[in-house]
Amino acid sequence: MRFNSFLDSVVKIKHLELLGELSHAKMSPPYRLELAKKMKEKAKSAKKAGVMALFYPNAHLQTNLVLILRKTYKGVHSAQVGFPGGKFEDDDKDLMTTAIRETEEEVGISSSRVNIIKPMSPLYIPPSNYIVHPFLGVMSDTPQFYKQEEEVEDIIEVALYDFLDESNVLTTKVPTSYNVEVEVPAFNLNNHIVWGATAMMLSELKDMLKQVL
Repeated sequence: MRFNSFLDSVVKIKHLELLGELSHAKMSPPYRLELAKKMKEKAKSAKKAGVMALFYPNAHLQTNLVLILRKTYKGVHSAQVGFPGGKFEDDDKDLMTTAIRETEEEVGISSSRVNIIKPMSPLYIPPSNYIVHPFLGVMSDTPQFYKQEEEVEDIIEVALYDFLDESNVLTTKVPTSYNVEVEVPAFNLNNHIVWGATAMMLSELKDMLKQVL
């Protein structure tokens, strides 16, 4: 879809109700509900993070979404695909500020070029004890990305039509933090398997986009 047409339509999302758990459940790992119950008390003191679902025109003026591949490190989200974003810092005015700041740091986009369309449903992530607040944003010009070498392995530019294509939703086996492989729903985007919390947030984003495009 050409980006100008996308922009004309995506602003309608402002007036939609968030779908939250209804959308999240479609891409939820089977063990998530049980784990969330076990973490119920700990979740009350969960850390907060802000992430960005950022759409932009590519060089051919078609609509893309940017994701990142995280570096391999000792942590629960090592080498996984996610949105640009990160943890709330004391200097941040709010979580939207966090999402914009972290996007600038991780993929090199000036915060002044990002227009926030709508906050999406927050999502609790039991393995890391974070509540993640995603924001839908757009920028009107074609970006030149610069990855943050310390944290970002690769920048993934996903075409809107690939993201919305139902054939890119699948079930796959992934290793969990308990050293057991489980079958989970996932997206196959640019030959990257996207599952877990990011897939759940993408599911809400996709369901909202399909109401307005």
